[in-house]
Amino acid sequence: MRSFNVLVLCCFSPLLFAADVPGSQDLPIVPRMADAQIVDYRPGVELERIYPLGSIRKISGQLRFDGQVGARGTATSVTYELPPEHSSTDAFTAAREALQEQGAGLLFWCQARDCGESSLWANEVFGNAKLYGADDQQAYLLLRLAAPRDNTLVALYSITRGNRKAYLHVEQFDAAAPLGDLLPTSATLLRELKSTGELDFPTLSADPDATWLRLISRGLNLDTTLRVSVSGPNAEAWRQALIGQGVRAARMEAGSAKSPGLHIELLR
Repeated sequence: MRSFNVLVLCCFSPLLFAADVPGSQDLPIVPRMADAQIVDYRPGVELERIYPLGSIRKISGQLRFDGQVGARGTATSVTYELPPEHSSTDAFTAAREALQEQGAGLLFWCQARDCGESSLWANEVFGNAKLYGADDQQAYLLLRLAAPRDNTLVALYSITRGNRKAYLHVEQFDAAAPLGDLLPTSATLLRELKSTGELDFPTLSADPDATWLRLISRGLNLDTTLRVSVSGPNAEAWRQALIGQGVRAARMEAGSAKSPGLHIELLR
């Protein structure tokens, strides 16, 4: 359950601060944390943009990652330096929860060394040296907004530098053409389940879909110690289908959550 925002979201302020870089402004979809200051702002510019969907590395001078989302559109970004009383994790979590409250879906989420080298994210992906810090103090998330704004992506990147200064980078990308089907990685589903305690799939109300079934079963089998409840209009059909994909029956029980589609909840 997303109770974290009860504490943190109340700390947001819509005000601009004197230390903000001239001409900068917040992105309306992500509230600013109180006392955070804008240290880098890049207004909308049309370009070809690629967002990684995997850990990044450099091989023979070329940036490599397992998957990507690429499109042409308009990118706008803002980078916040956070006040000492809030960590980069605080800001990242609050921004993620604010976006999920608006129905945004997660596509790729990594943390710490699972993301690869921070220097590559800072310099190669975002082109912002302020975002270079310790590899074990970073987090990256790519989300897709809910319809009718489902051709908009939001990238979040948080980092704590060696001098203990913490930053949150938020980038909004409005694609010029429909993005089509975009699916999360199985590892992202597992990270979301562990972090939020639940997975919601409001559109999965019919018989089990083969593609989603494969993604969800792989995610659950990345940590075979977890037990979950399965709810929704076709919950039993999904549970049986997941068993058919190798998820042990003893790890899943019938849930009682009211949901328009498949709902998976972590049993603590």
